[in-house]
Amino acid sequence: MAQGHNNCTILRQHILLLMRKFTLLLSWLLLGPVCFSQFSDSIHYHLNFASTGVINKTNDGKSYVFSNGLGFNTRTKKVAINTSLAWVYGTQNSDLTNNDFSAHGDIDLGKSVHRLYYWGLVNYDKSFSLKINYRLQAGAGIAYSFIDSPDLKINISDGILYEKGNITDVNKTDIVYEIPRNSIRLSYRWAIKDKFMITGIHFYQPSMKDISDYIIQSTSSVSVKLRKWLSITSAVIYNKVSRTKRENLLITYGIAIERYF
Repeated sequence: MAQGHNNCTILRQHILLLMRKFTLLLSWLLLGPVCFSQFSDSIHYHLNFASTGVINKTNDGKSYVFSNGLGFNTRTKKVAINTSLAWVYGTQNSDLTNNDFSAHGDIDLGKSVHRLYYWGLVNYDKSFSLKINYRLQAGAGIAYSFIDSPDLKINISDGILYEKGNITDVNKTDIVYEIPRNSIRLSYRWAIKDKFMITGIHFYQPSMKDISDYIIQSTSSVSVKLRKWLSITSAVIYNKVSRTKRENLLITYGIAIERYF
């Protein structure tokens, strides 16, 4: 009973903290200057916040899943920098199912002026559901934009990553490792009449030492714009780590807030 009470207390604290952050961000968006729907010659920064989740309570039990993401992008004619933070927290009948955190940063060189360009990235994540105690990735490569228009973007990239991590395997043994990976990414963005948005980013990262050691990360989302700064959104998120034999699938819906300046 004490453990269940503590989990409920922690959950309430997370919800209250999220509500405070959401209120501050919403106030800044509403009271600030009018926002825009895309980058232009005078717009170089983009901030977005998305909060989605599911609460389910029945006579037999209850479950909660909350997914929150914050992103910040800046772009000049020759350089684009993208950063993001994401956190997924979930419980089922007072048992923890998700406590997954990730931080991402990447840089694109020449993306606005060339179809073929260079990129570099750094990722850090930890995941209770995937049994990742920590994982750090850093690397670089090339990318090619097949289509790069205001309404439709399709991009593929490939590169080499250095990965260092600590995972818990199926025998509940902690393993510290270092490994090089090939990272292949497909991304797309389709805007329909400035009201509907379909986006996706999908990674396949096999080890360069053992093809059976691989990572799959896939995110697809659909959003409907209600205001220039507000959208309702639904996302399908899938992750798999072959080394821990763990995977997760998250289907969420909620709101997204963005601002260009």
